[in-house]
Amino acid sequence: MTTSTHPSDAPEEPPLWRDELSELRASIDNIDAALVHMLAERFRCTKRVGELKATHRLPPADPTREAQQIARLRLLAEQAHLDPAFAEKFLAFIIQEVIRHHEALARP
Repeated sequence: MTTSTHPSDAPEEPPLWRDELSELRASIDNIDAALVHMLAERFRCTKRVGELKATHRLPPADPTREAQQIARLRLLAEQAHLDPAFAEKFLAFIIQEVIRHHEALARP
């Protein structure tokens, strides 16, 4: 029985970029999980805000607060080197959902 020592007969190592890709994807999965948990916590807080608003007959939407939050988030996005327009769209989507929840809580 003879064994070949020719380099092409050796098992190939996966390219290094595959390891990096796997590591990046694992990080993305962890970040996505953290985002889901953070959004869940945010919605727990906004649910309580909606309950307080409904109890005290305040309107479901607060345009002044929303404008302040958008400006604040745009600034944070700029500081984090994230597109402020994207951050604003993301927050606007969340605010829209929060208002929908608040309107549901305000219904008798």
